[in-house]
Amino acid sequence: MTTRILLADDHKLFIEGLAELMKKNPDLELSGQAKNGLQAVEEAERIKPDIILMDISMPELSGVKALKRILPKMPEVRAIMLSMYNSRELIVESLRAGARGYILKECTSSELYEAIRTVMGGQFYIARSSLEVLVEDYLRLLKEDERNSARLLSEREREVLKLLAGGKNAKEIAYDLSISKNTVDVHRRHIMEKTGCTSMAGLVRYAIREGY
Repeated sequence: MTTRILLADDHKLFIEGLAELMKKNPDLELSGQAKNGLQAVEEAERIKPDIILMDISMPELSGVKALKRILPKMPEVRAIMLSMYNSRELIVESLRAGARGYILKECTSSELYEAIRTVMGGQFYIARSSLEVLVEDYLRLLKEDERNSARLLSEREREVLKLLAGGKNAKEIAYDLSISKNTVDVHRRHIMEKTGCTSMAGLVRYAIREGY
């Protein structure tokens, strides 16, 4: 079965690269081209392609905005965004608009073909280097969340957490800090709520990870 492709891009080298790819893969067919976002919308409605290879940065209408006009009318169309930039913001914006893939214009013909086949198979495809950007950004956000949760703890809660991580029970902590056992239990409950831990084991792991 032939995959019908609409290419929305005004870069000659990429168009030539796609043409070369289709010579090697007769199951791909370039059914239409567009040089700006408005033309992309018009061509999509006219030819109803299986895949749209959409430049994210185009005159008249950006690729993301064009996609937002196309997909409500043709939800079965699968779009792969083309970009020169490894930007988390652009990747997320593309996926939110309904794109099923994100690849860089410097990609090889084999990666482009892999992206098309993956998206046609109902899966998402993110360029390997772009995926690394997303993972690194996700890990950074996790670390920020951990630091923020630690800052949410009061000085007394940090003291209680340190003693809990040291293996002391509520009665022993109450004695060390000259407070009641009930107060220790309240502090422990607040610590678990603030850190998102649901068990003592999780709380101890959190304390170790945070250096308590």
